[in-house]
Amino acid sequence: MLGKFFQKPGGEQSDRVPPGQYLTKGFPVLTYGQTPKIDVEEWQFRVWGLAKPATFTLSDFIALPQNEFTADFHCVTRWSKLDVKWTGVKVTDFMKLIEVDPKAIHVMEHCYGGYTTNIPLEDFVREENFFAHTLFGEPLPAEHGGPLRLVVPHLYAWKSAKWINGLEFLDREESGFWERNGYHRRGEPWAEERYSSSFFG
Repeated sequence: MLGKFFQKPGGEQSDRVPPGQYLTKGFPVLTYGQTPKIDVEEWQFRVWGLAKPATFTLSDFIALPQNEFTADFHCVTRWSKLDVKWTGVKVTDFMKLIEVDPKAIHVMEHCYGGYTTNIPLEDFVREENFFAHTLFGEPLPAEHGGPLRLVVPHLYAWKSAKWINGLEFLDREESGFWERNGYHRRGEPWAEERYSSSFFG
């Protein structure tokens, strides 16, 4: 299994791969439950909580400045893929469109299918984060989170929510779906923050 689908990082690559990770030769698809069926024409993205309520369409995102990104991608299940090429919108550019209460310190990412995951606001607004709609030059496939997913390269990939459709701004930390089911509250790959200590009793 290791040789066929995964390999140990070597040479310069070893400096880019966090502890306990293996390089994948493909781009594995890991999903809890079924992939949501999303009508792009009806797709909406909502902002609420400690922010002025707002709703955006996919066309609104496409109208924003578009950027190409190359980022490494680390899954909590111990595989990494280097130099993944995306096209999309910087989180910092999107943030210019919304009004957030200064009391907000956390963000709950909401997704089609009922999935949620939390992220500290300071992690969310980092310059390298983006909303992606294109993967390797093609529209982002549904199995990889299309039509739009968040990408947060510095944290494990469950924080890069697939099928994202909303942001809820909070004045406190709350656990999302993945955190309630045993995943770490933050998910820093280089510290191997994979699972909550309480998950193991």
